[in-house]
Amino acid sequence: MPGLQRFAQHLERDIDAVVAGLSQPWNSGVAEGHVNRIKMLKRQMYGRAGFDLLRKRVLLAR
Repeated sequence: MPGLQRFAQHLERDIDAVVAGLSQPWNSGVAEGHVNRIKMLKRQMYGRAGFDLLRKRVLLAR
């Protein structure tokens, strides 16, 4: 299974990050959630208005 072999090779190449991700008590989930929300707003606003309106939506959206 070549796809599984490539996946395992990439895991081995980043073994320090994998171990840290599995052993540390903290994660970046909250930050990633905010990034995801901002990307969604950007997709909704694409081609509709300028940066000022996008900025207001990002700051006011929850």
